[in-house]
Amino acid sequence: MAEKPGVMVRLVDWQKEHISDRQMTLVLAFVIGVLASVAGYFLHRIVHEIQVLLTSGFEKNTYNLLFLLFPIVGIYLTSLFIKYVVRDNISHGITRVLYAISTKQSKLKSHNCWSSVVASGITIGFGGSVGAEAPIVLTGSAIGSNLGQIFRMNKKTMIMLVGCGASAAIAGIFKAPIAGLVFTLEVLMVDLSMASLLPILISCVTATCFSYILMGEKSLFDFTLTNPWELDRLPACILLGVFCGFVSLYFMRTMSACEGFFAKLGKRPYLKLLVGGLVLSSLIFLFPSLYGEGYSAVNILLKGRTEADWNQVMGNSLFYGHSQLLILYIGLVTFTKVFATSATNGSGGCGGTFAPSLFIGGFAGFFFSRLWNMNQIGVYVPEQNFTLMGMAGVMTGVMHAPLTGIFLIAELTGGYQLFMPLMI
Repeated sequence: MAEKPGVMVRLVDWQKEHISDRQMTLVLAFVIGVLASVAGYFLHRIVHEIQVLLTSGFEKNTYNLLFLLFPIVGIYLTSLFIKYVVRDNISHGITRVLYAISTKQSKLKSHNCWSSVVASGITIGFGGSVGAEAPIVLTGSAIGSNLGQIFRMNKKTMIMLVGCGASAAIAGIFKAPIAGLVFTLEVLMVDLSMASLLPILISCVTATCFSYILMGEKSLFDFTLTNPWELDRLPACILLGVFCGFVSLYFMRTMSACEGFFAKLGKRPYLKLLVGGLVLSSLIFLFPSLYGEGYSAVNILLKGRTEADWNQVMGNSLFYGHSQLLILYIGLVTFTKVFATSATNGSGGCGGTFAPSLFIGGFAGFFFSRLWNMNQIGVYVPEQNFTLMGMAGVMTGVMHAPLTGIFLIAELTGGYQLFMPLMI
């Protein structure tokens, strides 16, 4: 007696008979948007709950020795999770997506639908100085890839579904649908046509809507424009762009050198954990702004209006209470962030470089504007605006994605009035 086909097989056969692949692609784009936003929500909840549990009792006006311990514990737990539960390499999320697309297969393993969320949640929650965006992009793309495999889609549609997952991830995390769409077209280089535009738009808008439902209306970055752009600031904007170019070059070159250093340590995980953990924990102890994604520190620079506001960024550190050292602290954090990020990933942690590029850009923009105003080089430039533009500048330099940088920052902050300086 022949064995009856499973439920999924019967469902796929029914779909092939009654629903065209074109229609099914739109349905899957909607499902991908929902699942990607849920994955992003769970990752941020994991990170938030771990950070609250570990750091809620810390006093801001003094240093905390536990910063020397938490990052090492987090990386060790992540390494154990990857080794004994996942049993596969899950690092470099966006790189793996690009590889899957470039090989024309667009096939990602089923564990990528959840493994990066757990691993990066542990890493970042315990202080790993990396971002959650790349793991969520990998997760969203894996959801699209696996749904495409289940419903036996052709290779071209599979690439589109992977792109839907990536765009939904970015759109859901930042609540920025246009940036999600542009990211897929610029970074993943998915061909733009009417056939691909509609599914990607559906996944972006769906992910954004569900992110609002799950996380509320609050934006990831808290920015209110109080100083509209003026033509007198044109020279400063041009010089900031050049400065951000050099910062992004420093970020990429240093990251590559550090990755090469950890690669030379070979397959010795405990040595990597020792070296990377010591570097990371020492830097976080000296500069607590490096703890986790660091978006709270960036928000201090974006929201600040007075010296007292900005000095809060030095909380939990040896610098706290020394307002005259603010510019030095900002400069050192900008310089050392790349080492903290490299040490996190190199020693066994899991996370991306999307958030670190935004973080370094924000601090670099603030550093530039403070030096400009302190030396009275020209017309006054608002530090908050230049923090925002620095984020766009460095992220664009690192990702080679100018439109993504412009639309992401504009959508994140509602700062469309800064469109002109962002483009510059």
